[in-house]
Amino acid sequence: MDLPVPLAWLVDEAGASPGPDRFLIELGGRLLADGLPMAGGALTLAVPHPIVARRTWLWRAETGEVIEALGFIGSPLGEAGRDWLARLGPVQENKIGPAPDSPVLAWAGTRPFDPGEASRLRQAARFAVAPLAASAARLALAALLEAYLGRRSAARVQAGALRRGSGEMIRAALLYADLRGFTALSEATAPAAMIAALDAWFERVAGAVQAFGGEVLKFIGDGVLAIFPVAGTPEEACEAALRAVAAVRAGMAHLDAQRQAQGLPPLPFGAALHLGDILWGNIGAADRLDFTAIGPAVNLVSRLEGLCRPLGRSVLISGAIAAGTATPLVPLGDHVLRGIARPCAVFTLPDA
Repeated sequence: MDLPVPLAWLVDEAGASPGPDRFLIELGGRLLADGLPMAGGALTLAVPHPIVARRTWLWRAETGEVIEALGFIGSPLGEAGRDWLARLGPVQENKIGPAPDSPVLAWAGTRPFDPGEASRLRQAARFAVAPLAASAARLALAALLEAYLGRRSAARVQAGALRRGSGEMIRAALLYADLRGFTALSEATAPAAMIAALDAWFERVAGAVQAFGGEVLKFIGDGVLAIFPVAGTPEEACEAALRAVAAVRAGMAHLDAQRQAQGLPPLPFGAALHLGDILWGNIGAADRLDFTAIGPAVNLVSRLEGLCRPLGRSVLISGAIAAGTATPLVPLGDHVLRGIARPCAVFTLPDA
């Protein structure tokens, strides 16, 4: 049976599209070449994510370009695509499947679609069910991995880095941060309130880390381990880590003010920064792995954070970071760290 070009592509090739953006470009271009008056298109897929409910790709026929919009939990299905397409022309929307979170494929015309054209678009939507199901499954897997591992680590796992002991040596600025007095606070606080406090703390650290190009590797109790891989120069990674820790301090000052207004105690914390080489990859049992970072640099930054309380500082910085930044720092001398062979030169921020 001979099929129109767009339908033949959906049957034979669309399942191998590298992503939803390419799927939309390819299908939209073929529909346009097949004589349909296309002004643009939108594809919306649901994703399992803590805050993002769906992702929408928006294609403009005039330029062939695609942009992406995020739909957060609580927003109506297909809203971003519908509103954007309405500015281009009359819209026809087709839901791909019966489930509430089924994909939505919508098109805008340079003029209203006539009954025959609308029928062809509905037919294309029916043929798109199988390739979009495959694309949605890949997208869901990527979203889950990113939520639990972080974007860089998730990409490594998806690329096939699954063997125990596999990994790579990378150079990175490390940030380790930990709440002070967490045990005593948890014993005097209801579990729900304690979880809310932890979430608020983690949100400020993770937000600051991600804002400056870093990635949270691990939540450890009330502690956080994050890395800023050296992609350009070590100085750039050091500066990014310093900006992130400044943002953490600002965020926590604001949170403590909110808590004080509610009659709640503050959440004091300590944070340490270090620059070094780490092994980034899989460790664990044969069938249960953890994708994380290990090595002397990880040990050092965690031991350095442990000095925050005895030195009365909220931020401590190793000599390796100090050597890679022009930011003014205050030297605190050399200190012996438990389990670390050589004393570490320690610095802090002027107002920490």
